[in-house]
Amino acid sequence: MTTLQIVFGAIILLVCLIITIICLMQEQKPQNATSALSGASNDSFYDKNKGRTKEVKLKRLTTALTVIFFALILFMDIVLPLITK
Repeated sequence: MTTLQIVFGAIILLVCLIITIICLMQEQKPQNATSALSGASNDSFYDKNKGRTKEVKLKRLTTALTVIFFALILFMDIVLPLITK
């Protein structure tokens, strides 16, 4: 293993751990049959301001880190072998 592979492996491991921690911090959404059948909707202040809540921020961060994780894996699998030849 080259030094570059070790560095990228450590970065991938760090991103993976952060994604896991952020996913565990998110709250579960209730999925009961009553709300699914009745089509219950909540028009509350919380629902109208969803874009500013902690939940949305965690979801956006999870999405961004997942894209970074995917890009790092592709880079390490496709580009890195060409560089270290």
